[in-house]
Amino acid sequence: MTQFESLLGIDFDGNPTDDVDDVIYGGYDHAEHRERVPGLGALLGTRAAPDRERYLACLALVAWGEPVGYQYVQDATREPKAAPWYDLVVDRKFSVDSSYGRFSEAAADSRELAEEKGSSTLRLETFRSLIRIADREYFEERLGDYLEEAVVRASLPEIREVITRALQSIESGTHYRFDVATQLVDLANSVVTVDEELAVDLITRVLHAVPGDRTMVHAVTAVHRAKGPTGQGLAEHLYAMGNEKVRSLLVHHVHGVTEGPVSLKTTVLCAARPSGAEGGTAPSPDGRPDIGRLDDDTGHLLGLAHEGGDHVL
Repeated sequence: MTQFESLLGIDFDGNPTDDVDDVIYGGYDHAEHRERVPGLGALLGTRAAPDRERYLACLALVAWGEPVGYQYVQDATREPKAAPWYDLVVDRKFSVDSSYGRFSEAAADSRELAEEKGSSTLRLETFRSLIRIADREYFEERLGDYLEEAVVRASLPEIREVITRALQSIESGTHYRFDVATQLVDLANSVVTVDEELAVDLITRVLHAVPGDRTMVHAVTAVHRAKGPTGQGLAEHLYAMGNEKVRSLLVHHVHGVTEGPVSLKTTVLCAARPSGAEGGTAPSPDGRPDIGRLDDDTGHLLGLAHEGGDHVL
């Protein structure tokens, strides 16, 4: 049995398994995962180890709220493409690396363990380091939707800066291999419940730079979360400028309308109601928004081989 197999190839009942997801998820309910942390840290730091094994070791350490995992991800974001596993986890839609989205999701899921282990500050700093590269790396919708309010509030400077920097790149003609505009909108959506006016301003700037239908579809999420007049203004803009799909997503939230034309005023007022209202977007028990995705495929936490998502080469 190899070192990797002994660490992530045996579940917490002592049974051999090829499902690394199962082992990592199992760690949330088994304190015995702590016994594997030293070995995972050693594996992560072994340059001669296979890239896939180092990647999964780091992912497990982040998911389990371990400082060594958080720190490694923070260091990796300084030169994202230099990570040993870069291009190992490839998104099927754009054929680009999406490993940082996996680390974002793992960090989100590590919230309780980070609190238990006293590593919440490192967890926050990990999120901030990931946000800083949102204009360069693809997160496959695993960034904005995974930030709880406390993280968003502490990361407002990074969110504003990365969106501004990305827009400058777009305006200068930079070509992106992935849909950066929707990624920026998703990130701005996370700000709505913290600073609605700032969120709508950021979203509007992205829509002005990239007025695509898919971008507008993602912006509808902000309308669902908004409570004030700025959200109503965004709804009006989306309804006026969007395609049939965008309008249908707004009309869906109009009470008492089953057919025929819908007035813009009614649509705006109903679409912009507070989060948690019927048909709106209430937070899940763990504090993360449970909004569903409007049009895109989703995948496993780990991005291992599966249909419709990412795969490990």
